[in-house]
Amino acid sequence: MPPSFSSILGTRGWAVFLGIGVFLIIGVPILNLLPQDWPIHLPGYLVPLLGKYACYAILALSLDLVWGYAGILSLGHGVFFALGGYCMGMYLMRQIGTRGVYGNPLLPDFMVFLNWKELPWYWYGFDHFAFAAIMALVVPGLLALVFGWLAFRSRVTGVYFSIITQALTYALMLAFFRNDMGFGGNNGMTDFKTILGFEVQAPSTRLGLYAASVIALGASFLLCRFVVVSRFGRVLLAIRDGESRVRFLGYSVTSAKLLAFTLSAGLAGLAGALYVPQIGIINPSEFSPANSIDVAIWVAVGGRGTLWGAMLGAALVSWLKTFFTGAAPEFWLFILGGLFILVTLAMPTGLAGLAHRLRWLRSRPSPAAAE
Repeated sequence: MPPSFSSILGTRGWAVFLGIGVFLIIGVPILNLLPQDWPIHLPGYLVPLLGKYACYAILALSLDLVWGYAGILSLGHGVFFALGGYCMGMYLMRQIGTRGVYGNPLLPDFMVFLNWKELPWYWYGFDHFAFAAIMALVVPGLLALVFGWLAFRSRVTGVYFSIITQALTYALMLAFFRNDMGFGGNNGMTDFKTILGFEVQAPSTRLGLYAASVIALGASFLLCRFVVVSRFGRVLLAIRDGESRVRFLGYSVTSAKLLAFTLSAGLAGLAGALYVPQIGIINPSEFSPANSIDVAIWVAVGGRGTLWGAMLGAALVSWLKTFFTGAAPEFWLFILGGLFILVTLAMPTGLAGLAHRLRWLRSRPSPAAAE
């Protein structure tokens, strides 16, 4: 039987979820619309920044689903994020039309510059938002399905799987740098004009994209919770803790891992598709192996196997990066490395584990009370 509505979060969990959701979806836009001289006014430049953090949280959720619950450490999740971003970028480029530098209604500017004569076949359909949105889920999911099938059926696990996922993201980064790939080469795609007919840079559009990112984050969290509290989620936990025993009991370990990995890739693609219109650019640097390692750090800092900890870690580390790259950019990488070492040695269960331990200590009766 599938898990019941109440068992996904519980009464208290639903109250917290809805409270945070109402504040993020309604409260933040209200703060942004307040007069600028009010002390609680939220500046407009922070809206896309918060939207970016929401996209990062979805990406962290996608990795936590496979790493925290199935024991699959993928160091190439940036691939799926970037592919989802490129799918949305292709749609946004098709919306520019005659407003581009060269005024060509059929070809993006970079193709005109490179003397392309016609639109490549794999660009067909991306002038429709629905098609691009579907492809942002299907393309990463299909790559994960093929890649995962080859890896899991060969029983590639542990550090070996992590290494080949790093190789995958590095290979795709080099491929997308090539101009003849038809995705803008080194410069990528930028100078977006509209999305669904709305000006991308308009404050109202930015608020809409932010709200869409928060709603997508909430839906992704509920989907992951539904998975992990279900029977399938218990199978994933068993695979994480003893894969050979699960296989001995007659379960298809390959199928379970493949389903989780494909679902995770689709969520990462969704995050990338929401990320691109808010940032305004997508280029091969998103495939960088360092970006995928950052995602693993987010999950480790927040606490893998908790979902909410992964979201917290993504938001916290991203905020620290925003702050320190402005205040002390030359020290940021040292701070990030030190944070990762600190969490690994002192808090192996991350911030979520620390919060759980503090809550347990507070609820534990004192010796005097016990007497």
